[in-house]
Amino acid sequence: MFTSLFSRMLRPPASQCRVCRSWPAQPVCDPCVAEFAQPLHRCSSCALPLPVGLTQCGACLKQAPPLDQCLAAVSYAFPWAHLMADFKFHDQPALVRFFADLLKATPWVEHALDAADLLLPIPLSRQRLQLRGYNQALLLAQQLNPRKTRADVLLRIADTPAQHTLKRAERLTSLDQAFAVAPLKASLLRGARLVLVDDVMTTGSSLYTAARVLRAAGAAHITGLVIARTE
Repeated sequence: MFTSLFSRMLRPPASQCRVCRSWPAQPVCDPCVAEFAQPLHRCSSCALPLPVGLTQCGACLKQAPPLDQCLAAVSYAFPWAHLMADFKFHDQPALVRFFADLLKATPWVEHALDAADLLLPIPLSRQRLQLRGYNQALLLAQQLNPRKTRADVLLRIADTPAQHTLKRAERLTSLDQAFAVAPLKASLLRGARLVLVDDVMTTGSSLYTAARVLRAAGAAHITGLVIARTE
């Protein structure tokens, strides 16, 4: 019964496009996706937009991040910022299907998913999970590949302030001791290819901190995968 109710919760009803208000449509209609989700050439390590011909931004060339690859579907701007807020904060988990389809249409994402041994969502603290009722990164990973998704490997061991409430300098250090690998699952990571899944990447602190923990446990290759990247 719980599974049935949860499935209905994730089933988006026919509705107006949230951008142009056409009716009926999926959360965002195809013409609006075509207009606002054009693929951008991005840094292979942190997903910031780059001029064509470059593969990495100056910051990543100067100090390589702990990710081998980073992929983002869209920039965190109109109209995506509003939809992301609905998905994350306004109790609209049904948007996960649209966002998963958006990610799968992004260059190199399908290849990363196929090559991965595991998809690991960035975990929420117990307090935030109780408050929100769901982990949007876990829903997204399950929608992308339920067979490879594991929520019991990378753990959140400390409650920290929400990243969006912090200044940039605070974001860079607030998660230093937040993540750990479940001791009984550590063997799954040795030599593994991983995809770390999150909703939004701003400074990269969540993905980078988690990636360092996973690398220390023996992961061979780590791809960061997000719906939206701030610029």
